[in-house]
Amino acid sequence: MTVSESSPELRASDGDRDLVAKRLQEHFAQGRLDSDEFNSRLGSVYRARTAQELALVTEDLPERDLADLPGLVAGSPAGARQGGLLRDPALVIPWLTWAGVNTLCFSIWLMVYLGGGTHYPWFLWVAIPWGVVMLFVTAGVVALNRGHDPQS
Repeated sequence: MTVSESSPELRASDGDRDLVAKRLQEHFAQGRLDSDEFNSRLGSVYRARTAQELALVTEDLPERDLADLPGLVAGSPAGARQGGLLRDPALVIPWLTWAGVNTLCFSIWLMVYLGGGTHYPWFLWVAIPWGVVMLFVTAGVVALNRGHDPQS
């Protein structure tokens, strides 16, 4: 039974909207939605006032999406998925960017070093400060996810 069948006029919270938006991001990343459709649906999510309007945005996507959203099922508080941090785009994309840029910097330094150039490890000036910032970002995302977790 979907949310719209049990309580069509149940008001949606900001947490409910954020959870549906995360699911849309996952479907976009998996190729189920193109860019225009993703943007259109995302706008609908943040304009939605009721749980039924949120359910309509995702009705043609796999059903498990609504079942995994505690804030939309049976009126429970919004919460993050258990173990979802490793797949959370708010963490994965920045960490992959950090790793890619620092791999490039290290590779450039290594080629210069092996070619008889500078021995100074300048790439650390990119990796360490950015890495420290990323640790704080990660801690913030973890704290936010715990704040939405009804079991914590």
